[in-house]
Amino acid sequence: METKEYLINYYETHDEDGRLRTRRGSVEFLTTVHYVERYLKPGMKILEIGAGTGRYSHYFAQNGYQVDAIELTECNIEVFRTNTQMGERVTITQGDACDLSHVSDESYDITLLLGPMYHLYTEPEQKRALTEAIRVTKTGGIVFAAYCNSDMTMLQYCFGRGMIHQSLTENKIDLVTYKLSSLPEDVFQMYRKEEIDALMQDFSVTRLHYVGTDMLTHMMRECVDAMDDTTFNIYIQYTLSICERPDMIGATNHMLDIFRKE
Repeated sequence: METKEYLINYYETHDEDGRLRTRRGSVEFLTTVHYVERYLKPGMKILEIGAGTGRYSHYFAQNGYQVDAIELTECNIEVFRTNTQMGERVTITQGDACDLSHVSDESYDITLLLGPMYHLYTEPEQKRALTEAIRVTKTGGIVFAAYCNSDMTMLQYCFGRGMIHQSLTENKIDLVTYKLSSLPEDVFQMYRKEEIDALMQDFSVTRLHYVGTDMLTHMMRECVDAMDDTTFNIYIQYTLSICERPDMIGATNHMLDIFRKE
């Protein structure tokens, strides 16, 4: 089975739209939106690459921005179109993050790459997706690239859910570094910050923020889902207060690298 087939099969059976609308899923969403809105100005154009079901694209379009979205899988595109409201300034096109040849250079003020890096397993693919995202962004524009954290996956799934022995048997753990490795059938690629730094070193960009977008939320997901509105709002403010702290940022499932194109 090809890499794209594993990805398509996953999203055809996984309620990604529903995940982001749960209390625990909305922490990642609200943190990401908080940082995007720090750089948004009236009239800016947004591109979302790997838009999924459109949770981010629709949010920004409903707040008055022109958003163009690109998504690989038909099932996500169908949900995206279903969720589109009358009057939204949003488009959706089927496409691959590694080949945006139909998009002109320097076209967008803000580029969101919030899903594709999760599903790219080789360095050439990863660099190609980053190259394309940077190419279509205006000089001075901001790119937001999201990644999955290897170490929190080790803690949550390998130890927390009892998958450590299976992972060892399948040779998915380096017993010197304890870095997880992934294959396309695993669907998600895992990263550490030093790997992201290495990917970015050849690009003419300036890092503005490196953020843990959900911190320990998935380790305490039942507690977060049970919070009342007042408690949850305090939890979000606390998360925003720690999500860039060097001593805390490793405690996150999802990481967001935010950088300016020079």
